[in-house]
Amino acid sequence: MIVRDFNELKNTDRAVSDAQWTSVRMLLADDKMGFSFHITTLKGGSEHTFEYKHHFESVYCISGRGSITDLATGETHEITPGVMYALNLHDKHTLRADEELVMACCFNPPVTGTEVHQEDGSYAPADA
Repeated sequence: MIVRDFNELKNTDRAVSDAQWTSVRMLLADDKMGFSFHITTLKGGSEHTFEYKHHFESVYCISGRGSITDLATGETHEITPGVMYALNLHDKHTLRADEELVMACCFNPPVTGTEVHQEDGSYAPADA
């Protein structure tokens, strides 16, 4: 059994961040669960374009307000507490945080915790 406390992890090397977001990696590849689980906080007023070409991601909004735009279709969806989205087609998207967003995220394959976003908004393949 794995038991971890977000409040303890947020001050460790499992908290990865830049000026616009912080992601606390609760489960990583080395936990051998087949997915990784993160609590990610996006700064209010920030905008992020990603395309996870090598990973699937599902995201559940815990708090805050924003929107996600599918860049292939132009369709925009509001993000509010209780809303989940899944990037089941490696969808290139723009996520906007109208106010601070707190999201629970799962990645498959799991991330290792050392990934950085590449220029195209993706993470490298898990075996790279």
